[in-house]
Amino acid sequence: MASVKDKAEYLIMFVNEFAKRYHLSEVQAYRYLRRFKAIEFLNLQYNVAHTQGFDDMVDAMSIYCQRNGGALS
Repeated sequence: MASVKDKAEYLIMFVNEFAKRYHLSEVQAYRYLRRFKAIEFLNLQYNVAHTQGFDDMVDAMSIYCQRNGGALS
C-alpha cells in the first residue's frame, strides 16, 4: 500500500511534467487536472500509474481530460 507521502510526491512531479508539456504554471496545470478529474483518477490508480513513464502518463491523462471536457491537446 502506498503512503500518502509517496502519492503526494508523485502527483507533484506529475503536475510539474504536465505543466511543462503544455507551457502552463504548476497552479494552472493542477487546476486543469483537478477540474477534469485526472487528479482523482491518478490518486485512485496510483499503484499502476506510478509504474508508467511520465511522458506516457501525460499523454494518457491529456486524453482522459479531453474525454471529461478538457480542451488541451
